[in-house]
Amino acid sequence: MKLIIASRNIHKIREIRAMLKNSPKWDLFSLIDFPDYEPPEETGTTFIENSELKALHAARTLGAWAIADDSGLVVPALDQAPGVRSARYAGERATDKENRKKLLKEMEHLQEDDRAAYYECAMSVASPEGIEKSVSARCEGSITSTERGSQGFGYDSLFMKHDYSKTFAELEEEMKNRVSHRRKALDKILLFLENRALVHEDQ
Repeated sequence: MKLIIASRNIHKIREIRAMLKNSPKWDLFSLIDFPDYEPPEETGTTFIENSELKALHAARTLGAWAIADDSGLVVPALDQAPGVRSARYAGERATDKENRKKLLKEMEHLQEDDRAAYYECAMSVASPEGIEKSVSARCEGSITSTERGSQGFGYDSLFMKHDYSKTFAELEEEMKNRVSHRRKALDKILLFLENRALVHEDQ
């Protein structure tokens, strides 16, 4: 059964593909396979709103089931920033490095407990008929004062999960994929995906 990962972010695509590798019932594609497709503007004020917007637009436009996620970093001490603007924190076309630089600058005055943060991931599955399932999950930790590690993307070199001594960018990819917010969200939606694939097989 065809399932489109509604993203062109190669890091997200690789993570989701790795997490779904034991679910062979799905024939996986991504937006990279549809170069003429124009994604919608992310106008939602929450992660769930944006994930549903992306999944539904891709499903209806491309005529197939689609899975989308919207995720970002939340720092309570910064009034929940960067939040849904995580990818655009330092500007509409900001690079990951520019976003991390701005975050460190904004957090210069914060100490220990005030550096608490969490990654949040909303994940939605849609068919051309509408939204079929939406979930959200968090991974809690803190922000380091300097960048550490070269793996991952986004804010990974600054984010240290609770009870870990390494940032996400220092963890092996397989380990990160077992404990990340995206993994937790996908775990919540996996049973639905598997059941839907079985229903499709029986039809």
